[in-house]
Amino acid sequence: MSERRLIPDTLMLEERAAHAINAMIGMADHDHNYIPFFAADLMHKPAFMTHGDWDYGSSHGRMIDGLILARHMSGEEFGKEVEERYRANLLSFFKEDGMSYRQINPTHDWEPNANLIDQRAVILSLTSWFMESGDLKVKEVADRHVAALKRIAIKERDVWYYPASEYKETGWPSRNAIQLRLAPDPAAFCGRLVMPLLKYHELTGNQDAFELCQFFTALIIERSGVFNQDGSFNDSLAYRSGHFHTRIGTLDAIARFGVWTGDAAMLAWVKKSYDWALTKCTTFGWTPGDLHEQAYEHETCSLVDLIATGITLAQSGYVEYWGTVERFLRNHLAESQLLDLDWVEETDDKSCDIHANKSFYKVAERTRGSFAGYSAPNDFVCDVNEGRGHMSDLQICCLGSGTRGLFMGWSHTITEKKGTISVNFLLNRGSKWLDVSSYLPHEGKVVLDIHTDISRLQIRIPEWAGFTKIKYVRERNGEVIEGKGSEASSWVNKHFLLLGSAVAGEKITVTFPLSLRTTIENAVGQTFETEWRGDEVVNITPKGKKKPLYSGRQVFEEAPMRTGDYRRLDKEFVW
Repeated sequence: MSERRLIPDTLMLEERAAHAINAMIGMADHDHNYIPFFAADLMHKPAFMTHGDWDYGSSHGRMIDGLILARHMSGEEFGKEVEERYRANLLSFFKEDGMSYRQINPTHDWEPNANLIDQRAVILSLTSWFMESGDLKVKEVADRHVAALKRIAIKERDVWYYPASEYKETGWPSRNAIQLRLAPDPAAFCGRLVMPLLKYHELTGNQDAFELCQFFTALIIERSGVFNQDGSFNDSLAYRSGHFHTRIGTLDAIARFGVWTGDAAMLAWVKKSYDWALTKCTTFGWTPGDLHEQAYEHETCSLVDLIATGITLAQSGYVEYWGTVERFLRNHLAESQLLDLDWVEETDDKSCDIHANKSFYKVAERTRGSFAGYSAPNDFVCDVNEGRGHMSDLQICCLGSGTRGLFMGWSHTITEKKGTISVNFLLNRGSKWLDVSSYLPHEGKVVLDIHTDISRLQIRIPEWAGFTKIKYVRERNGEVIEGKGSEASSWVNKHFLLLGSAVAGEKITVTFPLSLRTTIENAVGQTFETEWRGDEVVNITPKGKKKPLYSGRQVFEEAPMRTGDYRRLDKEFVW
């Protein structure tokens, strides 16, 4: 950070990451070896948190990954002692065979096993951990883990797969399941693993990781039946009723693999299914949980998968998705973060706690900064008559995912490729190249403060802004230069205003008219009237009844300002 100055008081993803750290640290159970609670019921009086069978590799993996990314974004250091306990716990879950195992809980009859869903969060966290630290001991653990994932995979001529959801020290539970190819949901257990495995291969050159990506991707596309020919999700019970998080997470993984291998057909395959998925979501980012039992329950995990997949597709030439993703970031991701807890009843009394099971202790304080586990389009709490009714309000997987979503937005706001600097999201963001100060949604105005000479600079303009009324003013070396978006040779890649070269110390102010519009959004048979100001939802009707969303957003004719500054790093993580 440099000297503090006046900046727009608008959305800053790095500050949201600092709030997320509070929840990631706060949900640790100090009375149970610092294992984090998995879920929270905020509607109960008083609110309480509970443990679950996801407590081990899954929860710890997501918390370690989330904390590394949030600290990288925000620079915050508080809670390091809890984070170290998370890291120690994660390493303790490994057995000699290289797999991460769920542990025995004293209050539940859970059988220890290496659950295949957990392994994705495990290798995800080890990859971020190694990226952050370069610790060769972490790499050794990750190498053994990847080798184990390869060793236990059932290998056929052209595909690999896992024949059950749990692996045991004695091997797979049933040889008959292997012989009959009774594999469980391939997206949940194989497809999603490709994303962290590919990054691990990219970082270390690990060939086992690449082979897993190659054969799992072939399984999903060529043999699995998870996705129908038209790109829709297979909604049969055997495929988890078309579960959105695992399906879109698989699309994210395969899109990345398509980029890595230069497979344009693979990217087109992903785009077809991604476009179908968008028809089931709202344009502001609410997603169904699945196509049947959980259809009414939005998981922040699914939204973050949409964000990540959209970014990869946008970087690959489908530039229309930059705007799609910005709407998701500004709206349901930001709105799903729990910052106002006045509506939650909490207590500092532990007398009703059940050790290793449930706690009522300071739940609101400890969960501040977490993300919605199940939400309605207009309410943080999902309590509808349909589906499963009210289940819970927070899941720690959504906290980890939500933090990763903040990071994906923050790290792709400004990008560099072959000398071209692109401003992709119109969000507040600092960098070694330039700062972006966004006056949206109050004003159609973005200010770029240039820190270093740039040979080629471009900024994405929202599609609703047109081009006839777009203006920019460049101030450099005492000279003021004005330009318009209607000038010849001003546009590249459909949506990007080409500003050309820029020099250190230059200030560029881009202005454009705001779009004030109303859309009708459909979510699983329910209809919502949504008022927009630019890319932000400023009101939605009908309003939620428990913890209404989009009801407290204030807008002004001039953006409010505050004292502050942006974080600028010489070297940034890339995920």
